[in-house]
Amino acid sequence: MEVLHVAGVEMQLTAAVSFLTVLQEESVSIHTYSHSFLHIILQNLEHRDSGVSNAWLETLLAVIEALPKETIRHEILNPLVSKAQLSQTLQSRLVSCKIMGKLANKFEAHIIKREILPLVKSLCQDVEYEVRTCMCRQLEHIAQGIGTELTKTVVLPELVELARDEGSSVRLAAFETLVNLLDMFDADDRSHTVLPLVKSFCEKSFKADESILVSLSFHLGKLCNGLYGIFTPEQHLRFLEFYKKLSTLGLQQENGHNDNQLQLQTLEQEKKYISVRKNCAYNFPAMIVFVDPKNFHLELYSIFFCLCHDPEVPVRYTMAISFYEVAKLLNPGVYTIHKELVTLLQDESLEVLDALVGHLPEILELMTNGGENSGSESKLLSIPDLIPALTTAEQRAATSLKWRIHEKLLQKYACLPHIISSDQIYYRFLHRMLTIILTNNVLPVQKAAARTLCVYLRYNRKQEQRHEVIQKLIEQLGQGKSYWNRLRFLDTCEFIMELFSKSFFCKYFFLPVLELTHDPVANVRMKLCYLLPKVKSTLKIPTDKHLLQQLELCIRKLLCQEKDKDVLTIVKRTMLELDRMEISVDAFQKRFYENDLLDQEKERQEHLLLEMEQLEKEKQQNEGRSTNINDKMFEKKRRDSKTSSVLAKSITLSVPGSSSGTSAGKEDKKSKLVRSQSFSTQALHPKYSNIDKCPNKSSATGYTSSVSGMGKSCMLSFSDDSFRTHSTGNSGNGAFPSSSSSRNIFNSADQKNNGNKESQSRKMSIKNRKSNS
Repeated sequence: MEVLHVAGVEMQLTAAVSFLTVLQEESVSIHTYSHSFLHIILQNLEHRDSGVSNAWLETLLAVIEALPKETIRHEILNPLVSKAQLSQTLQSRLVSCKIMGKLANKFEAHIIKREILPLVKSLCQDVEYEVRTCMCRQLEHIAQGIGTELTKTVVLPELVELARDEGSSVRLAAFETLVNLLDMFDADDRSHTVLPLVKSFCEKSFKADESILVSLSFHLGKLCNGLYGIFTPEQHLRFLEFYKKLSTLGLQQENGHNDNQLQLQTLEQEKKYISVRKNCAYNFPAMIVFVDPKNFHLELYSIFFCLCHDPEVPVRYTMAISFYEVAKLLNPGVYTIHKELVTLLQDESLEVLDALVGHLPEILELMTNGGENSGSESKLLSIPDLIPALTTAEQRAATSLKWRIHEKLLQKYACLPHIISSDQIYYRFLHRMLTIILTNNVLPVQKAAARTLCVYLRYNRKQEQRHEVIQKLIEQLGQGKSYWNRLRFLDTCEFIMELFSKSFFCKYFFLPVLELTHDPVANVRMKLCYLLPKVKSTLKIPTDKHLLQQLELCIRKLLCQEKDKDVLTIVKRTMLELDRMEISVDAFQKRFYENDLLDQEKERQEHLLLEMEQLEKEKQQNEGRSTNINDKMFEKKRRDSKTSSVLAKSITLSVPGSSSGTSAGKEDKKSKLVRSQSFSTQALHPKYSNIDKCPNKSSATGYTSSVSGMGKSCMLSFSDDSFRTHSTGNSGNGAFPSSSSSRNIFNSADQKNNGNKESQSRKMSIKNRKSNS
């Protein structure tokens, strides 16, 4: 510190940073710091090098926050009076401006009024425009320190005078400070003082004062909404037209709207105009609020179209970032911007795609589920051009070198089961995910594709497709020739355990995973050993006792036959961990209650998918059968109507009697199908931030709690034993294992009862016919 006054620039900068570090890490007490370091900081504030001076100033401003008031008053505020005088150097006065802005929050209003405000007025009228600009930018902090009344009487008049200053930088600072202090002014000040100033700025921005154009476009949304209550309809329309004009600034010549009215734009002007349009894109959500979302299509859609198709990437990038906000504001009219979503998805710039992907699941949910025309017809109309856009976006990201964008895109595509149908995912996206796992060379991308594929499999509604995908995962990954594919198979199994029930994993993936204990590559065996504790946690005793024996046998073989030292070390460590693990049983236990509850919920949803598939098949069969029956009945009625009206009446009466037993069953199935379909759109629809997680809260009694927004009808369908009869069919057993054998007994009993009721109803109808005849 003794040689600091003669030290070079680098040493001065290092010392400023070091002094700040000492304060932040509290290496010494604040009393010692102010006694030993503060005077050195104050001495170096007026260093001849501006970089060094600014570094010491930043350190001082940070120190002020920690110093006690008395120290600030004696060491900083009192010397500031002389440093802010006109006789001092320009640099000294600039430093004084910034220090006063910081001190405004440290003292009471009466102290600021008596000791600081006179200096503020003096510096606002300084002869140098740099000082006036600097002081003007500190008026916001001073206004917050002195309160609303003093701001109105002292700060606002100074801002009005500075807004008419001859220096463009001073006018710009005054305008931005006015916007930032808008909340502190009452309606009278806004209408009589602020609004005329803003109108003046807008009028001059295109003529004499283009320097303020960029700042004006950036703050226009805040201005319009801040002054909304005092606008007349004419003023409202004027500001809206002004925004529209800024949104297309610089594009008139390209579009042929301006014939020799503008001179050839320089490169600097073009950059300025790009910044203006970018700011307009940033303010677009605020302008929707300004005009009211109901008037969007009439007032702002043309501007929205232009900004989304702007020739400059920064403008389209800003629109992509704000697209989700726009969609939220427009709901229920979000369907009007569907084409622009497709346009941005197909944008040639990956930066635009990256910006859009951040909120893609939420946007797609609003597009397909929100809006006035959110019925099935509008959804079907929106999907055909949406799916090609999504596939094109993924392919473009895959062919680029920016793998992080590709990874992010694949992660967000996990939302698609809630947006489009299962068949569309299967044919357009699912196989693509498998191809990425097999062919891509970037590990994070492969893992993202594997997880998204597991989500698609989780919500797939066709048993044949599920079996095909599972078979491909086992054959092409688990039994693949490349050890890299076998490693990815283990990654995929981790996602399977996370997303599916324990019984599903044990049925399809438990044994294929254990087969990798014989893998010739040590890295595969090593990864498998790390995974074995998770694998064991999927077992339930006594149902999976044979699988537990297989696991123990594989561990013993590894211990006896493993030759690689690293793998053997991990095997021994894993064996100890497996021995300490407790296996859950079929019945609920307190220690595993929450996990068992979650697993049972997953299993229930898997069974429900099977029941939905079975019910849809039965519905199609019944519809085909009913059409044939109706045709036969029509022919019979036509023939019988020629004989006698009495016989015709008896026939028409006997027909509903004969089918009364089955009609109730059909109606019951139809109601179950409706409930199951509602479950597919509600219960299997968690938030996209945790798309694969099931709800944690459920009822313990009967396990009939609602699942993520499920209604009472769904709750009744879960507790209805007759609804579960469909899960005992052949197709149900082929896809997911049954959770309990008692369910099958109840189902068979229900089927027998239903059969007896139907046979009794048929007998009664035959007796009625005989008696009538």
